[in-house]
Amino acid sequence: MSFRPARALGAALFAAVLVAAPAAQAKVLAKVNGAEITDEDVKIAIEDMGGALAQIPPMDQETYVLEFLIDMRIAARQAEAEKLAEGAEFARRLAYQRDKALMNGLYEKIGRDASSDAELRRVYEEVAGQQKAETEAKARHILVASEEEAKAVLRRLKAGEDFAKVADEVSKDPGSKGGDLGWFSADRMVPEFSTAAFKLEKGQISDPVKSQFGWHVIKLEDKRAKTFPAFEAVKEQVKSYVAQKAQDDRILKLRDGAKVEKLEAGPAPVPAPAPKK
Repeated sequence: MSFRPARALGAALFAAVLVAAPAAQAKVLAKVNGAEITDEDVKIAIEDMGGALAQIPPMDQETYVLEFLIDMRIAARQAEAEKLAEGAEFARRLAYQRDKALMNGLYEKIGRDASSDAELRRVYEEVAGQQKAETEAKARHILVASEEEAKAVLRRLKAGEDFAKVADEVSKDPGSKGGDLGWFSADRMVPEFSTAAFKLEKGQISDPVKSQFGWHVIKLEDKRAKTFPAFEAVKEQVKSYVAQKAQDDRILKLRDGAKVEKLEAGPAPVPAPAPKK
């Protein structure tokens, strides 16, 4: 398993601060002592911050980031005035950010070059062709704590009461309104439940079934052959997979061709804790 550095675009943000000229066609949003901050700068910063913006409503993110960039531009100029850009420490940090930006640019190019429509289609069809035929069931259930309660539920259903109504009244499963579980394959449920559900015919109700969650009464509403998602529905997932695989393959090849010398041993392994008596 290869180690892959994070691909955050922090370096690109850092580089944007250092470059005075805005990108072509970029819209100027603010000026700090004459230096422009553009919508492209904001876009880069949003990509860099990623999850850090999760608590901010999407409609407010650009405003928040623009204020951040204004503060950063002011602070950066002051840091220069105080000669914080001089010295070996800053040079090391700058070299790190430059390498990181170049690495991210290479990863993006590799992913972009690998993700042609023809390649995405090829991978999709290859995976789709490997899928085995599978059946899905659509069912409802009523979950209770004891076998006696399950038998009482079954008597009510056999007397003609509506399954969904009884489920809403007595079922201990709060996640299924009217007991509805939707469509599911056998591996989505615990074995006892799946075995009982898939043995039923459409419209049939099971005897009480015990599982680790309690006692179930199951009604099978329908069965169907599971279909593989259409290409357009999973295109982005396929694209992500193809790009990441191409990036992995390329970096491994580059490592094989590079002369890497580790001059110090890695950290000693942490000893396993003694077993408790």
